Amino acid sequence: MSEIIVDRIVDCIGLFCPEPVLRTRNAIETVDIGKVIKVLADDPSSEEDIKAWAKHTGHEILKIEKKDGEFHFYIKRVK
Repeated sequence: MSEIIVDRIVDCIGLFCPEPVLRTRNAIETVDIGKVIKVLADDPSSEEDIKAWAKHTGHEILKIEKKDGEFHFYIKRVK
């Protein structure tokens, strides 16, 4: 897999539900269709919350990295 080019980073470290999803939703609307945002979060529920949000809204999660208690979500704007 080629390297993912990130167009915007959203730092949600230290924030808890529903803030990571709200900030992700707001950020995805600031990039063009086909562009990628990277969301950083450390809330344990953010993995399921952001997966559910992406499924509901139709945006594509390209990759989820888990490291040192953090989640890094790479999300492509689809529409």
